[in-house]
Amino acid sequence: MERLHSSAPMPAHLRGSIMALGNFDGFHAGHQAVARRAIALARAQGRPAIIATFDPHPMRLFRPNTPWFRLTTLDQRERLFARAGADAMLVFDFTRELAALDPQAFVDLLAQWGVAGVVTGEDFTFGKDRAGSIDTLKQLGAPLGLTAQAVAPITGQDGEIISSTRIREALKSGDCATATRLLTRPFTIEGIVQHGDKLGRTIGFPTANVDMGHYLRPAYGIYAVRALLPDGRVLDGAANLGIRPSFDPPKELLEPHFFDFAESLYDQRIEVQLIHFLRPEAKLDGLDALMAAIARDCDDARQILAGTPHLA
Repeated sequence: MERLHSSAPMPAHLRGSIMALGNFDGFHAGHQAVARRAIALARAQGRPAIIATFDPHPMRLFRPNTPWFRLTTLDQRERLFARAGADAMLVFDFTRELAALDPQAFVDLLAQWGVAGVVTGEDFTFGKDRAGSIDTLKQLGAPLGLTAQAVAPITGQDGEIISSTRIREALKSGDCATATRLLTRPFTIEGIVQHGDKLGRTIGFPTANVDMGHYLRPAYGIYAVRALLPDGRVLDGAANLGIRPSFDPPKELLEPHFFDFAESLYDQRIEVQLIHFLRPEAKLDGLDALMAAIARDCDDARQILAGTPHLA
């Protein structure tokens, strides 16, 4: 699959596309429904299928001091879009210039790229001051030969609409099961394994330290986790996510310990899935208490993961 940027011309072989248009940060079940509709239309009409996203997220541009809230990186979205069946991913480089376009100018831009049809969610807005809606897109696109349609919101088992906001709230409360159900996969943090203070290996629990980057901060605490290595292997483990209150100085990290695994992972890019929240972080009294707590956490994580199927 190709990754395109809005600052570059549309390649000739991708003109005439059907485009799924949205932010698609979580690419949750609702976003997937929009993508499926766009890809089905593209295949039926013999056209390329493109899934578009925005980077940075519009909120980051207008409210730069907002705490980190991302559910995926661009690289993760690219893999998810490819798995959904898209031919290309278009990244709108979200600048103040793009944000200042009025709805007509934005639709003209799509037409210049040769986009034949757009599929969005019903709540999609675009253009300066979010003045454009799906109805605006239909009205302005029609004279240019650009069709537009919206996909109704998808509801979960509880009847509530699936949204990135709901997923973020679930993760911040430690509810991994709800986040996994709405995402259709576990929330996954991807990063490079860093060198740390290496205390874990001295007490028999070596960890692979990963910086949280721009991801949403889920509830701090201990998790049962599952990791995907670059070579395709899958590892089970337990991880501390937070500021390590038993250590000085505090430092925010994701620190997974993988069971029955002794290889070096330094400088490798790994994906760590949060499967189950075990308990909040706690400041423990001394090394013996810390080791005992880690051992209990590992036992609990092993039991939970043994009954949890692997999800990509």
